[in-house]
Amino acid sequence: MDPDIRVIQDRVQAEAAQTERLLAEVRKVIVGQRILLERILIGILSHGHLLLEGVPGLAKTLSVKTFADAIDARFQRIQFTPDLLPADLIGTLIFNPREGTFSARRGPIFANIVLADEVNRAPAKVQSALLEAMQERQVTIGDTTFPLEEPFLVLATQNPIEQEGTYPLPEAQVDRFMLKLKVDYPSREEERQILDRMAMGTPEPVHKVLGPADILRLRGVVQQVYIDPRIRDYIVDLVMATRDPKAHKLELGNLVAFGASPRATLFLTVAAKAHAFVHGRGYVTPEDVKAIGYDVLRHRIILTYEAEAEEVTPEEIIRRVFDAVEVP
Repeated sequence: MDPDIRVIQDRVQAEAAQTERLLAEVRKVIVGQRILLERILIGILSHGHLLLEGVPGLAKTLSVKTFADAIDARFQRIQFTPDLLPADLIGTLIFNPREGTFSARRGPIFANIVLADEVNRAPAKVQSALLEAMQERQVTIGDTTFPLEEPFLVLATQNPIEQEGTYPLPEAQVDRFMLKLKVDYPSREEERQILDRMAMGTPEPVHKVLGPADILRLRGVVQQVYIDPRIRDYIVDLVMATRDPKAHKLELGNLVAFGASPRATLFLTVAAKAHAFVHGRGYVTPEDVKAIGYDVLRHRIILTYEAEAEEVTPEEIIRRVFDAVEVP
């Protein structure tokens, strides 16, 4: 092993203990959902926003709230509704009649961790205000621009089965989320544990184990995780294969309308580094890329009507891409 990589490896193993403490604290409340908890942690460590999709009652909101409880940072939960206004999210100007001046009243977006609950229930203007804050990490109220304090993370949830009264997120805006997670039902054993823990008594209290400075320090360590040039080429090849399948000997017919954007290349690299860090490694392997690839790519591959008629899913396209692109 290269001496520089060994130094990174030693530092990663030392700092990874912090994330283990964080996960252990969260698991006092959350039963199972290993992938969900790990992906939220990856989002926190890699400076990326998350979109959580699943039917009601799968602990999406509770998971985010428990993470916020375990981190000594400002948390805001915003329930998105059809009558929500952009000012309810970012803030507005308040007139002071005595002094004849306006002052800015900051909205709930000014927090470290923001939970946008049922984000697809708000109209387009509110969604745009949220996604602009996510992208620019700043908010403009009147003539004044306010930077959002780091760490800043948005975790949005949406319900895939109830479409009445919802406003689907446009593909171009969904692309700003680093990961899109599909949250599934717990197993029978996990459901039994949920019954014992949640229905038979008061959940165990969650203690704060990390602060904003710790998160920023851990992000710096994640950035140092080594990624070989061959792995970088592999990531680029994967993304290019979604845009030009024939060049990679992929027979997808007319199933893909648009492939993944350049954001996919960047996010796949950063998320693979964070995945390696969470698993105690100072270097990225192809398995890290494959493990996180579905969550990075599933909302960035736009299928044709033909694919929808044949019930082809983005996950099926991603699986074929992984099978076709040579692993270094």
